[in-house]
Amino acid sequence: MIEAITDRLTRLHPTLIDLSLDRLRVLLTKLGNPEQRLPPIVHVAGTNGKGSTCAFLRAMAEAAGCRTHVYTSPHLVRFNERIRIAGALVEDDRLIATLEHIERVNGAAPITVFEVITAAALVLFAEVPADLCILEVGLGGRGDATNVIAHPAVAAITSISLDHSDFLGPTEVIIAGEKAGIMKPAVPVVIGAQPPDVRQVLVDHADSVGAPVRLRGRDWDVVDAGSHLRFHDAAGALDVPPPSLLGAYQIDNAGIALASLRVGGLRHDPAGIAAAVWPARMQRLTGRLAAAIPLGWSLWLDGGHNPGAGIVLADHLASWADQPVHLLVGMKQSKDAAEFLRPLLARVASVWAVQEPAQHLALPIEAIVAASGGIARTGGTVTAALNKLTAAEVAAGRTAPARVLICGSLYLAGEVLKLDAG
Repeated sequence: MIEAITDRLTRLHPTLIDLSLDRLRVLLTKLGNPEQRLPPIVHVAGTNGKGSTCAFLRAMAEAAGCRTHVYTSPHLVRFNERIRIAGALVEDDRLIATLEHIERVNGAAPITVFEVITAAALVLFAEVPADLCILEVGLGGRGDATNVIAHPAVAAITSISLDHSDFLGPTEVIIAGEKAGIMKPAVPVVIGAQPPDVRQVLVDHADSVGAPVRLRGRDWDVVDAGSHLRFHDAAGALDVPPPSLLGAYQIDNAGIALASLRVGGLRHDPAGIAAAVWPARMQRLTGRLAAAIPLGWSLWLDGGHNPGAGIVLADHLASWADQPVHLLVGMKQSKDAAEFLRPLLARVASVWAVQEPAQHLALPIEAIVAASGGIARTGGTVTAALNKLTAAEVAAGRTAPARVLICGSLYLAGEVLKLDAG
């Protein structure tokens, strides 16, 4: 039913991505401006780490007893994952009724599907009292639908790298300018670790609009202290639990979240860092797919899909040097597969190119093999690739513990989660 509504809406404005705020502003006015009736907002932009940062924000707020709205994208398994109302995923009936109402109010006016979904989230959030609202930018920042918010409590910007270059620009510096578009006068902006040229663009833009900057390494920092993280900012230092999400890069995301809540004066409990949940971010699978690999092996899933994600995944694989790592890669057609794979290839024992039948806009297996320089083998579906990998390793007498990492696409990750639960 939800898909039928989104299909109808797509026909009103077939361009899936059209970065502009005017259409949504007109619609929100017709809906009574729900974006003006929300609790304090943390607005999160960036290329990688946005979703994880939102998960840490939510976990720390809820650990302090806060009712928290969350809007993220895309979903992995169920559409409802995009909208969490006061801690609970929106129910089907309520979401459908809201989408149908917005469809009626909008009439035949051009509108993108993402703009309608954003409007639905804002309407739903305005109907239910809460203590905090977390909004994840869908694409870019300046022209993203979530940027209709005039005065968030805090803006946060996570790691920036090349992605969606056809919409945002061909360099990290240009993309940084688009992400910086969420900054607002007098609204503090928390910036995580960035390359020097990207950092300068962000700081310069903040200065130009009058947004107070909280920059990692200057105004706040977080370090791994072994059994805990050590965080400090202008308000002082504190020790917090290690992140529940794996990967050294999650330290930056957790720090951004904590710095944002502190500078915004928003209620939170740092202990929530150890309770954050965010599927397909270095997630260990233990279901049906995991049963298909040899005893003693482990199966992992990560939705990383752009060059920046390839770099941080490669860094994480360095910590897995105690066991061979086998990579199953499936990607979206618009992604730079060669640059994603480049840092990973030297750290893995084998690479298998995969494609699930229902995987949205999947890059053909042959293209992934070509992007790997011929290193990747043809895997077929994920299940077929696991069977081929297992057979090859058993035939070669290599049955000692190993790790298998499935990565390359959030759309693939959604299909994998369905398979593993099957």
